[in-house]
Amino acid sequence: MRIFVTGATGFVGTAIVSELIAAGHQVLGLARSDASAQRLIDAGAEVHRGDLENLESLRSGAAQSDGVIHAGFIHDFARFKEVCEVDKIAIANIGEVLVGSDRPFIVTSGTALVCPGQLATEDILPPFNPAWPRASEQAADAVAALGVRAAVVRLAPSVHGADDKHGFVPILVNIAKEKGVSAYIGDGQNRWNAVHRLDAAHLFRLALENTAPRARYHASGEEAIAVKTIAEAIGQQLDLPIASITPEAAAEHFGWFAQMAAIDCPASSVRTQEHLNWRPTHSTLLADIENGIYTR
Repeated sequence: MRIFVTGATGFVGTAIVSELIAAGHQVLGLARSDASAQRLIDAGAEVHRGDLENLESLRSGAAQSDGVIHAGFIHDFARFKEVCEVDKIAIANIGEVLVGSDRPFIVTSGTALVCPGQLATEDILPPFNPAWPRASEQAADAVAALGVRAAVVRLAPSVHGADDKHGFVPILVNIAKEKGVSAYIGDGQNRWNAVHRLDAAHLFRLALENTAPRARYHASGEEAIAVKTIAEAIGQQLDLPIASITPEAAAEHFGWFAQMAAIDCPASSVRTQEHLNWRPTHSTLLADIENGIYTR
């Protein structure tokens, strides 16, 4: 199949492109710059110029393809509400092009806010949260209601691996360097789930090739890792002290990242593994931290 991929030159997107090409698919990758276009060419993909706010480029890319993976997102937390709306509109426009066809459409979401404090499973639908207005799942369901074969891949809060520069672990590393201490909040027993980016890319391909309308798939290779354990591994790598920060002091220490540093979001991928025969095989999050890929 010829697959249109948004976010094709991002941390996860580049792995998706390689996964698709290795499996015999053709890739049409969205690129907004000459540098991004060259990366796609080097990877063996075709280039489609545009960006997530250029709706005509999104529509024409989808029209030229046998399926779409929407892995793009504008990671600008200073205007988060605005970029969430951009994401929602992008999904709607791509979906409109796919109405009346059986072409698969995979939309990206996350596991972190599905049901904080409980084990997230694929059948749970996240409630709308005004403090976190990303509506990719609702947008996917809206186009599915029009007859589009749309499904969602929920990424773990930590998608790790070589070249991870902007994910949650690099944020913790940078805060630890700035503050001189690798910290967690309270007793640090709140949990993140995690996945290696190559395992995530493999899941995107399987989801594309076996799309069930309105399905949710969990890219969660590790169900639950205590944030204290992550902080300890970072501190050991940086040779920094490890400390607990009170919930009252969390905002001052972690800044805008305090909410994510405090979240408890274990997530199961049992159903995903059963339905798609997906088996995570790459290194764990702690192994990547301990191998120094975040602190070199």
